[in-house]
Amino acid sequence: MSKNDRIATFVASLPQPDKIDLHPCYTGYFTCFNSGQFYEAHDVLEHLWLKCSDKNYLFYKGLIQIAGAFVHLQKHYARPEHPTDGRRLHPAVRLFALGIKNISLFAPVHMSLDILALCAMCSEWKSSIELSDFLKNPLLPGAGPRIDLISPS
Repeated sequence: MSKNDRIATFVASLPQPDKIDLHPCYTGYFTCFNSGQFYEAHDVLEHLWLKCSDKNYLFYKGLIQIAGAFVHLQKHYARPEHPTDGRRLHPAVRLFALGIKNISLFAPVHMSLDILALCAMCSEWKSSIELSDFLKNPLLPGAGPRIDLISPS
């Protein structure tokens, strides 16, 4: 089974939100992200991003970068003394910055997502790491971030 087929099968297994008419890979990103499956969130949206040829290219890229930042934090948390995983706080901060840069172009709201709130959340995570002088990972098990889509009224 190819990666495309595997991702398509995985996305089909994810619950879809009511009353939101958006691509299943896009909504699947949030389902995975909110359950702490940051790598899967990255993969699911990358499946859509690689086929994207419109203005949403940078938007999807920014969301993928944000998920990638949390992948780095998860790996760091799991193995902080590991020679590679122990050095993941700097790349996480870089990905937060890139993600913010790319999604902020779509503020205030885009595709049922509050861009300003997401940028603020990512800035807080980024600042927390920077203020600790890259010594403290703010990600704790069971206390990860949430990104909720805005339901249409």
